[in-house]
Amino acid sequence: MREHEPVGALIRRWRERRRRSQLDLSLAAGVSTRHLSFLETGKSQPSRAMIDRLCDELDVPLRERNGFYLAAGFAPAHPEHPLDDLGAARAAVDAILAGGEPNPAVAVNARWDLLAANRAMARFLCDVPRQLQQPRLNMLRVTLHPDGLASRLVNHAQWRTLTLRRVRRQYERTADPALADLLGELESYPSPSRPAEEVPGPHTDLVAPMLLDSDAGRLSLLYAVTVFGSPRDVTLDEIAIETFFPADDATRAVLAALASADDTEPALA
Repeated sequence: MREHEPVGALIRRWRERRRRSQLDLSLAAGVSTRHLSFLETGKSQPSRAMIDRLCDELDVPLRERNGFYLAAGFAPAHPEHPLDDLGAARAAVDAILAGGEPNPAVAVNARWDLLAANRAMARFLCDVPRQLQQPRLNMLRVTLHPDGLASRLVNHAQWRTLTLRRVRRQYERTADPALADLLGELESYPSPSRPAEEVPGPHTDLVAPMLLDSDAGRLSLLYAVTVFGSPRDVTLDEIAIETFFPADDATRAVLAALASADDTEPALA
């Protein structure tokens, strides 16, 4: 949210971001087009209930919704707690991560900063250079940075394209300027010198596996994303748990063997 931006400007900006007309939004929110126009121009001020309805229709993230409330003269409606203070929700995150074993899994925020990881993922991250862990380890940075996993990514060009697409979609949804900075950084990374390979056939970022060379052989990994339903806390709204599943029997056997070994040696070459 831009500093001191009036609530009407916020409504208009998010409506335009979602490519909704005043007529479409007014019908969906149960308000007249005239009243919506008055809200956007500042001739009328929205109630808390109206802010809720408009933000629901525009899928405004909770962090940005607090800006709506402040701009309209209300106290923020959605608290933001550290992950460790989320009680049952933190326990749920831990349970999902542990339940993913022996498959690597991480909890990340809306910018893909690492919040927590299970033991399987820790094996893949234990040799990440210190400079990539500051100020906070970012999973996308670690994956595509030349000093991270990029040199081990067999289908680097393919995965880079899919990753950049994910960041663009996330930026479109959240309008977080930090994501624009992250996108620019990721786009600036040079490609590895190794010959590029691709997974053949039609694919999307939901089905194209990550091909990764490790000490134990080539791994083929698919990812799935878990989010909390109907969160009321900003932190919970932004948490996603990403789990990488084996895409073939050979990868399944390697992950099981690494878990059985239960060591702390780096799993990647």
